[in-house]
Amino acid sequence: MLCQECRKRPATVHVTRIVNGRKTETDLCEECAREQGELPFLAESQFSIQSFLAGILEQGAQTQASVKAGAAQRCLNCGLTYREFARAGRLGCSHCYDQLGDRLEPVLRRIHGASQHTGKVPARSGGTIKARRDLRELRENLAKAVGTEDFELAAKLRDQIRKLEKELE
Repeated sequence: MLCQECRKRPATVHVTRIVNGRKTETDLCEECAREQGELPFLAESQFSIQSFLAGILEQGAQTQASVKAGAAQRCLNCGLTYREFARAGRLGCSHCYDQLGDRLEPVLRRIHGASQHTGKVPARSGGTIKARRDLRELRENLAKAVGTEDFELAAKLRDQIRKLEKELE
């Protein structure tokens, strides 16, 4: 989709305004949005994602020795060091995660709460997907409950599974 203002660059900013109960939506490129004052947070002197990530990465550095060791560690494919990653906030290639993974895992845990992507299903469009995921988890819990001979819990889980299976049908 092209910018509705200049009609030259791709629109990357979606602006929604509600004035007197009337809603207007505009799709702008970054440059036009900046000119219209819609992106004050992207100004050069303001906060940037790179500086945010760099701050988090610096917080994670335990000692000067670990920082120096991280600076020496380098991706064998693209040559990116951990220090360069901390400054730019971006990995250089798909192999960087494998090469720098042991240093990145604590950072990912701190930012996302986990180091492995679990996914998220939108509530309004993924009802059956979420129900199937819940059904799978219930079945796993049922197997564990039977394995530990917790038959009261197993009976409750069985009933929940039956109810969910009826809803899916």
